[in-house]
Amino acid sequence: MNSKSKTIALCGMLTALGVLILSIGSLIPAATFCCPVLASYLLVILIRECGATAAVTAFFAIAVLGVLLVPDKEIAGLFLALGYYPVLKRKLDRLPKIAGWPVKLAWFNAAVLAIYAIMVFVLKLDALTQEFRQTQMWLMLVMLILGNAVFLLCDFVLNRLATVYERRRNRR
Repeated sequence: MNSKSKTIALCGMLTALGVLILSIGSLIPAATFCCPVLASYLLVILIRECGATAAVTAFFAIAVLGVLLVPDKEIAGLFLALGYYPVLKRKLDRLPKIAGWPVKLAWFNAAVLAIYAIMVFVLKLDALTQEFRQTQMWLMLVMLILGNAVFLLCDFVLNRLATVYERRRNRR
């Protein structure tokens, strides 16, 4: 089996696993925010093994299949908005730390606010629209602030995951 075949096979398997992870998030209500993050972590493997182009291709495949197949469109939307972060992170980590964190947080907030605006105002997802009507504004702001904290934690975990994967890969 040549290298191109291995790349295609790995991309296909991780794409299927990513869609499965997003689908599992539809079954467990508390997993709405966890499953898109877990699915995006699969891109770390593709970046290391096959390069950024394969990871971006897998991201788009997972995103399209997620929108088409996953019952909970909020999960698919969150993956669509945030799922490519492992690829983007490689570029953002080249920035100085002083500028890097504000840029990362600005990107996160813009992506989250944009995808929720699209889901509520353009796609008019009924359950999400009703949820936003019932939630007070201060509580949504607290959720966004907590989302920023979790994003920073996920960024840290992403660094550790890449390090652990690289060590295990080098042992082989």
